[in-house]
Amino acid sequence: MSVNYDFTDKVVVITGSSSGIGAGIAQLFAKSGANVVIAGLDGQGVAKVGKQCTDLSPKQLTALEVVGDLTNDKDCDRLIETTVQTFGKLDILVNNVGIGHRAEVTKEDYYQKFLNVMQTNLNSVVYLTHKSVEHLAKTNGNIINISSIASKISCTELSPYHMSKAALDMFTKCMAAELGPKHHIRVNSVNPGLVVTNFMTTMGLPETICDKIYETVGSKYPIGRVGQPRDIANTVAYLASNTEAGFMTGSIVLADGGHLSANVSVEKEGQDLLNKFQ
Repeated sequence: MSVNYDFTDKVVVITGSSSGIGAGIAQLFAKSGANVVIAGLDGQGVAKVGKQCTDLSPKQLTALEVVGDLTNDKDCDRLIETTVQTFGKLDILVNNVGIGHRAEVTKEDYYQKFLNVMQTNLNSVVYLTHKSVEHLAKTNGNIINISSIASKISCTELSPYHMSKAALDMFTKCMAAELGPKHHIRVNSVNPGLVVTNFMTTMGLPETICDKIYETVGSKYPIGRVGQPRDIANTVAYLASNTEAGFMTGSIVLADGGHLSANVSVEKEGQDLLNKFQ
């Protein structure tokens, strides 16, 4: 039985929604009747997803498209201000934007890569949360942060990414404890396993290698496949629903296909494939 969510009249901001998981989340909210705000750095991607959301909307609601760099406080301010000016409120904030860099601690560019990852994956979330509280408090709204199983495991040459996600999980729990009693805002996190997006190609892996990684790693997952954006979107929609998940806050929700339970190593599989094809 499929679940049909009703987010009619809700206003949802999804950062990093010009592609991948963010786009999948935006599309599901649009299909469920929400006013969605597509936010990202890629203008063409933002416009594409915005049109898809409008087409999926039962009432053909026009998605609000905001192009900006969320490592820039002024662009974050503009995102929240434009949302509230356009729709009069904010109900749900989905902090999805995230990047990863391969970074060896002995390399000269390590610290700059570290700063870049933290500014995107953590600082933007902290700042947007800070700016959104006054609006979410008026709507009994909630926040969903998109973290990763990387918060639970270590990996060589990806320490900035893993650290950013571990910090994000703690921020989620701290904000749940702080914002619940004072502002009636729920805060939860979704931690995906390997999902088919452009994440690995942006880190420089060839598409053919990425496809092989998805195939190889997916075969080791207990459910027999890696994730799709819709898998994460469904988890987000559940957490966003005050009807379905009203008793959940401070939760770190794994949506990983059994990745952690099966002790699957993407790092090992990826390196083995690179060695094979080099």
